[in-house]
Amino acid sequence: MASLLYVCVRPEIGAADAEHASFRRALGVDVVDRLDLLETPLHPERLRGYRGVVVGGSPFNVSDPVKSADQLRVEADLRTLAHAAIAGELAVFFTCFSIGVVTRMLGGEVVTDTPEPASATVITTTEEGATDPVFGPSGSALTVFTAHKESAARTPSGAVLLATNEVCPVQAYRVGTHLYAAQFHPEPTPRDFADRMTFYRTTGYFDPDEFDAVQQQVLAASVTEGAALLRRFAETFG
Repeated sequence: MASLLYVCVRPEIGAADAEHASFRRALGVDVVDRLDLLETPLHPERLRGYRGVVVGGSPFNVSDPVKSADQLRVEADLRTLAHAAIAGELAVFFTCFSIGVVTRMLGGEVVTDTPEPASATVITTTEEGATDPVFGPSGSALTVFTAHKESAARTPSGAVLLATNEVCPVQAYRVGTHLYAAQFHPEPTPRDFADRMTFYRTTGYFDPDEFDAVQQQVLAASVTEGAALLRRFAETFG
């Protein structure tokens, strides 16, 4: 049994398989176990033996006006994970959609007026981020991949803001010592992210008529610090 677990919340199997591989490579370990929440509900005993968990992205949005039973259950399972991390039972790195779940759980507001299209973006670390064991060594600015329709309006109560930018002020935060949440995608290489775009060509993350141009911009980006964050997460908690 591995000490790290990848939690999948993507319904697209091909995208999920590729994301799992991206996380494994970025974490710098040979084996990362996998739990697909859309297929298998989370039971607390399933987490026993793991020291660290990474949660992948999803086309779900917590602001969706209508949610399927599967999405409601997935959100409940992610809240269970967040409570375990806050209690220090294991460390969890939430990404993309799941930062919205955690934000609402903490009483924060999730809004749709600070979206970022599929692209590489620069984020800056805060004073607290500069001293964080995962974010601090990356320096004052890092380039990461992002694609989202919603985000936290502000840092929720009890959380410490780690990274920000002008477009989306809440890029990453920490709660206690074991819960990390990021709006961006730390795991993909440019090739990974470009390939992932093919699964979401018509889902609103970019203009489908501009697919080739956006993909070329993604492939030309220099993005390495996201993976460095995950490696340090694995070294600290794995």
